[in-house]
Amino acid sequence: MNKIIWILLALISGAFLPIQAGLNTRLGKSINNPVYASMISFIVGALSVAIYILITRQQVVLAGLRTAPYYVYIAGLLGAFYVTIIVLAFPKIGPALTFGLVVAGQMIISILLDHFNILVAQQHSVNIWRFLGIALVIVGVVIIRKF
Repeated sequence: MNKIIWILLALISGAFLPIQAGLNTRLGKSINNPVYASMISFIVGALSVAIYILITRQQVVLAGLRTAPYYVYIAGLLGAFYVTIIVLAFPKIGPALTFGLVVAGQMIISILLDHFNILVAQQHSVNIWRFLGIALVIVGVVIIRKF
C-alpha cells in the first residue's frame, strides 16, 4: 500500500509541473521579466520548505555539509536552470510540447542513470522494453508537435 501512495504522489507531483510553469509564466508577464519570476518561484519554494521544516521539526547533520561530495550542490543549479528554461519555453512552444520534451529528457537520462548505476539505489540495465518505452515517449512528443 505504501508504494501505491508514493506512485500517486509522484503522479500528482508531475501533474503540478505544467500548472507551476503556467503560473510562473503569468508572473513573468505581470512583472515583465520571466527570469525574475523564476527567482521569485524559488524564494517562495524555499520559504515553503523552511516552514515545513519548522512545523515538522526536521533534524539535520550540519557536519554532513562538509563531508558531502562537492557535486551534490549542483542540484540547486539544475533546478534553477529547469525552472527558468520552462518559464521561457512554456509561452513559446506551449505546455504540451514543453512537458512532452521534459518527460522525454527525463526518461532518457533516467534510463542512463539506471543502466550505469549512477545516483541510483539499484542498477537496472537497458533492455528492449525500456528502449521501447523511451521510443514511445519520443513518438508521443513528435505527434504532439505535429498536431
